Amino acid sequence: MAKTTGDIIRDEIRALRAYHVPDSAGMVKLDAMENPYRLPRELRDRIAARVADAALNRYPDPEASELKAQLRAVMQIPDGMDILLGNGSDELIETLALAAAKPGAVMLGFEPSFVMFRMIATIAGLRYVGLPLNADFSIDAAGAIAALAQHRPALVFIAYPNNPSGNLFDAGIIERIIEAAPGLVVIDEAYHAFAGASFMPRLAEIPNLLVMRTVSKLGLAGLRLGLVAGRAEWLQHVDKVRLPYNVNVLTQLVAAEVLRHCEVLDVQSAAIRAERARLTAELRCLRGVETYASDANFILFRVAKADPIFSGLKARGILIKNLNGSHALLEGCLRVTVGTPEENSQFLSALTALLAP
Repeated sequence: MAKTTGDIIRDEIRALRAYHVPDSAGMVKLDAMENPYRLPRELRDRIAARVADAALNRYPDPEASELKAQLRAVMQIPDGMDILLGNGSDELIETLALAAAKPGAVMLGFEPSFVMFRMIATIAGLRYVGLPLNADFSIDAAGAIAALAQHRPALVFIAYPNNPSGNLFDAGIIERIIEAAPGLVVIDEAYHAFAGASFMPRLAEIPNLLVMRTVSKLGLAGLRLGLVAGRAEWLQHVDKVRLPYNVNVLTQLVAAEVLRHCEVLDVQSAAIRAERARLTAELRCLRGVETYASDANFILFRVAKADPIFSGLKARGILIKNLNGSHALLEGCLRVTVGTPEENSQFLSALTALLAP
């Protein structure tokens, strides 16, 4: 007798909604927090020359030694800390979750935040506890400490800055959470290049702290490369869950070459921060738009008719992120990635037209 999906697939997996990536062909793409700038021609030529000589017939370096050395320098990872690499931060979140998924284990996060925290917890078989943020997207410190005592999570994930709100949580509150946590606290610093704040320097002094980074927001989203840094006593066991050769030859080679010229990425990040300030200021001048301060490369804003505004922008060839309906705190909210000056002006012009009475 033929089996049904219910006979084979776990109920909680069948209930999940797959992560949706909209078609962006031909659009001004301001929906996915990507760096809008390509690498300079000279650097692309250097990459092309190295790729031409890449040994694609061989498996990649399982330790990614050259790449790790560049990441240590550029990311300023403290001496004595170990590094684990992943096919994007998503894989690292999953690897950590699988390593900690003892029967009955809990993963705790704050919501709204990166949707993959909850999704990956479900996939790994962890019970997920999502604590609601305050109305201003800050952490309820007393509620967080109480939840730690109640649920005893093996893993706590904190996005710093947070996505989709864009704010940096109070560092003192995060320190209190780390001190009270019975397990590991993972600080996801995907947007560190735009924030001017980091827990990376604290790794050596805080035993239960891990820090995640990615090169995606720096301009290398197509490479799918993330890292988690922390003490070897943790990562040596997490590494057992990592699939072999998970970071391919081309990703290792190209990322290492670009990181040798990290000043290029620094210039681009500075340009994005400058445009973020302009975009924020101009959004705040628009009637009917509530704009939230951002320490990332995107801006969250609220409008009265989010769905029609989103659709109107899309009809004008501009794709942003519609968050309306995804969480109670995000009612009426849209999120726009900071693009080039021309892209941002196109977005502002279209939004202004749509808001006109």
